Amino acid sequence: MLPAKLTSRLTLSALRRIHHGVSYPCLYSSSNSFLQTEGGITREVSLRSVPSVLGRVFYSQSAICPSLRLHQTQQYGRRSFSLSAATIVNSAPAPVQPYLRLMRLDKPIGTWLLYIPCTWSIALAADPGCLPHLGILTLFGTGALLMRGAGCTINDMWDKDIDKKVSRTATRPIASGEISQMQALVFLGGQLSLSLGVLLCLNYYSIALGAASLSLVISYPLMKRITYWPQVVLGLTFNWGALLGWSAVKGFCDWSICLPLYFSGVMWTLIYDTIYAHQDKEDDIKVGVKSTALRFQEQTKLWLSGFTVAMMSGLVVAGINAEQTLPYYAVLSTVAIHLTHQIYTLDINKPEDCWKKFVSNRNVGLLLFLGIVAGNLWKERRESLLQTEEADR
Repeated sequence: MLPAKLTSRLTLSALRRIHHGVSYPCLYSSSNSFLQTEGGITREVSLRSVPSVLGRVFYSQSAICPSLRLHQTQQYGRRSFSLSAATIVNSAPAPVQPYLRLMRLDKPIGTWLLYIPCTWSIALAADPGCLPHLGILTLFGTGALLMRGAGCTINDMWDKDIDKKVSRTATRPIASGEISQMQALVFLGGQLSLSLGVLLCLNYYSIALGAASLSLVISYPLMKRITYWPQVVLGLTFNWGALLGWSAVKGFCDWSICLPLYFSGVMWTLIYDTIYAHQDKEDDIKVGVKSTALRFQEQTKLWLSGFTVAMMSGLVVAGINAEQTLPYYAVLSTVAIHLTHQIYTLDINKPEDCWKKFVSNRNVGLLLFLGIVAGNLWKERRESLLQTEEADR
C-alpha cells in the first residue's frame, strides 16, 4: 500500500494529465488532503474518499477543481466534462467574477425568460413558409443578455440594504461589499451603452419603441415597496420584446397580433414569478416588501389558474390574427397541459419545488416558439394545397 503522501501526489499528477497539463487552483497540503477555499472559508478536504489514482469517483467542482466539473460514468469507465453557466463564471479571473455575478451570468434563467417573448414575436413576423430571421434572433439574444444584466444591477443598487437582511441575497456583490455603489453605477453605464449599440442596429420605429421600455426597467425594483403587484410591472418589462420583435422585422407593430401576444406574456410572467416569489415570502415579510405570493397566499393556485386561462386566450387570439396553423394550436394544447400540471402539483411551502417549477417555464417558452415556427412553415404547405385545388377546378 502506498503511503498517504505518495498517493496524494500521484492523484494530483493523474488529475493534471487528465486536464492536459493545465494547472488549476487546487491546493495541496502536506497531508493526505486538499485545501479548499469556498465563500471565503478555507477547509481541508480529505482524499480518503478517492480510492485510487484511477478511482471511479471524482470530486465535483467545489471539492477539487472549482473551475470544472469532472464526472465519470461508472458503468463504462468513461470520463466526461460538463460546463454550466456557474462553472464559466467561476473560471473567470477573480476580479471579474463579482461583475459577472452582479449581472446574474451564473443564473441564465432570467435571460431566457426575457429573451423568449422576443423569439415569439420574431417568429410570428416571419413570412409564410420561412424560418425566423437568424440575425435578428441573435441580436435580440445579445440585447436580452445585456438588458437583463442591467436590470439586475439596477435592482441590486436599489435593494442593497434589503439584500443584506435576506440569506439568499446577502452574498450578492453589492450587498456583500465586493462591488461599491460607484463601481456598480459605472458598470451599469457600460451595460446600457452596449445595449444602446444593439438597439441602434434596428429600424427607427424599433429604436423609439425600445427606448420607451427604459422607464419600466428603472422603476420595477421600487414596485415591491409600494404594491403587492410588482409582478405586473415585471411582466410589462420582461415582455416588451413581444412588441419589439415584430417591429424589428416589419418596421411597425400589428397591434391585433402584438397586443394579445404581449398580454399573454404578462400573464405568463405573473404565473412563473408568483411561483418564484413563494421562495422568499418569509424573508419578504421580515424586511417589509410585497409580492403577489403574499397577496394570494393559500389562494395562489386559483389565481395562477386564472392567469393561465388569460394567457392561453391571448395566444389563441394572436394565432388567429396571425393566421397560424395546426402545429401552433397543437403546441398551445401541450403548453396548457404543462401549465395545468405545474399549478396542480405546486407546493408553495417548499422553496425547492417552487424553484423547480419556476425553471421549467423556460421549456414552456421554447416549446411555444417551436410551435410558432412549425405553424408558420405549415402555412406554405396549406397555401400550396389551396393553389392546387384551385388549379384542378
